[in-house]
Parts: sequence; structure tokens; C-alpha cells
Amino acid sequence: MGLTTSLSPAMSFPEPFPDHLATCLARPLPGPSAQYKMASLRRLEELGLQAAPPPNVKLAAVLLLLFFQEKNWHLTLIQRTVNPQDRHSGQISFPGGRYEPTDETLANAALREAHEELGVRPERVQLLGRLTELYVPISNFVVHPFVGVLHDGQPPDFTPQPGEVATILVPPLALFLDKNTRKMTDINISETIVLKNVPYFEVEERVLWGATAMILNELLEVLRAGLEKSA
Repeated sequence: MGLTTSLSPAMSFPEPFPDHLATCLARPLPGPSAQYKMASLRRLEELGLQAAPPPNVKLAAVLLLLFFQEKNWHLTLIQRTVNPQDRHSGQISFPGGRYEPTDETLANAALREAHEELGVRPERVQLLGRLTELYVPISNFVVHPFVGVLHDGQPPDFTPQPGEVATILVPPLALFLDKNTRKMTDINISETIVLKNVPYFEVEERVLWGATAMILNELLEVLRAGLEKSA
């Protein structure tokens, strides 16, 4: 377990960036049109067959947590531990998980999971807004993404959750706005199934794909639109 970072040239975002991003998130979101650009052909076929989530769908929430350090805004990601019982074993994702009735709200669920998986106390996080929910057929979850920042100016001091989080990744946000970070590959999801030409983001020679990439791409389109308006 540990915390790693990827270096990228510094990029200037409008200041104060949290206020700028909150304003961008309050505008109409690009939604599925942004998400689907990072979907595999199999996912697009699943979504076409399953136009709406089934009645027994489960709810989940994730947190896209940003923080400022060393003249860069960084995005917080986790790499899950390898677990045969976990459908997303070993994958890169946002901190998050299943909504529990005691959470009362989906936002609280995202903050609770970030506390458990990263060691970040909820009071350190300022929520800026939310992105479009995404149905994940393989696990039958509707995932609700929230965007937040560490607002106290203190170092992140992340602590990976034992048994759940193998490592924490904190790449610069600007890395994902570089077109060279977006690539295509084939992905083995079982001994007999290979997904062909899957779009992904490369993070420290790791593959960030699937629902996480789809959610992230909506944030990136929101950012690009905001940067164009402020130019």
C-alpha cells in the first residue's frame, strides 16, 4: 500500500478554482454524451439493451476529490486490492461505495466512503456539485458522482484502507486534459472474454477504464467548457 503521484506540466486553472468549478457544475451537464466516449463497445451494447436500470438496482456514490499541492490541482484515485469476490478487483476507481440507509443522503455516502478508504474526514471536504449518475450493469449499481475539494489547505495525509485499497494515486488534474493520456487497448475481463479497443486513461502506466473513465470524462468536458468560457 502507499501513495504515488504522476508528474505533469503545471496548468493554470481560473482562480479561485473551486468557485469556478462549482459554477461549471451548476450549468447543464453533458451527461451520457460525455460518458459514452470512454465506454467499451460491450458497455454501449449493454446500455442499448438496458435503457433503464431494473427495479432492484442498488445505489452507490463516489467522490472525485481534488486538492492543491506543489502548484498543481490533483485528482485522488484508488487502486482496489485484488479480491476474487470483487467484480472490480484490482481496478482504478474513485473512492466510494454502496449507499446505506444510515447515510441519509448520497452525498453523505460519498463522504463516508472517502473517509473509510482514504482516511479523509468529511469536514475537510467542500462539495462543489455533482455529475450525471451512471448505471453499471455488471454490478447493478447506479453510481452518483460528487465533486469536492480539500478546503483547509492542509496536506492530504491519506491513509489507504487495509484490505480494500492497494494504493492511492494523486495525478495532476491537467494530466487528463492532455490528449496523449487517452488511449485504446484490449482488456481481459475473464479467462475467455477479451474486450477489444477499449478507451482508457493512462495513469502511471496503469489502465483507468470502465465506469471510472466514463465519469471522469464528463468532469473533463465540464472543465474544458469552463476554460473556453473564461478564455
